[in-house]
Amino acid sequence: MLDDTDRRILRQWQADPSLSPAELAERARVSVGQLARRQAKLREVGVVKGVAAEVDWAALGYAVEVSLRVTLDKTQGSAFDDFLAEARRVPEVIEIQTFLGRVDVRLSVIARDMAHYQHLYRRHILNLPHIADIEALMHVARIKSDLGLPL
Repeated sequence: MLDDTDRRILRQWQADPSLSPAELAERARVSVGQLARRQAKLREVGVVKGVAAEVDWAALGYAVEVSLRVTLDKTQGSAFDDFLAEARRVPEVIEIQTFLGRVDVRLSVIARDMAHYQHLYRRHILNLPHIADIEALMHVARIKSDLGLPL
């Protein structure tokens, strides 16, 4: 599906999404016109879903990150849908993942400080529907966070 030129473009684009089209074309060793056509094709076929600004939430005053592993009471058929719909409404929940196994859902929650987290936990998290069990893991350090794929 991807040829060497597509891979070269994607490697350079992943490495620095802020490059201008001319800079990206130069680094990928293609013309600006060829780059534009290839980028359009990569978007059209769904290889590239979008380009987004990465915001450092710590720079905005959020100093606490907690990972919550949630097991749901699945005696009601709508447990997942109800829980996920409500969890999406909590602005400080920045990521939601679902799993097969003992843990059903993982939430990443950010807070300004521990008092703010405690408020979020008591007012919002514990009021989410169908929680059977919840385990909190305090984030200490992010060792690797790489969204780029090996191309």
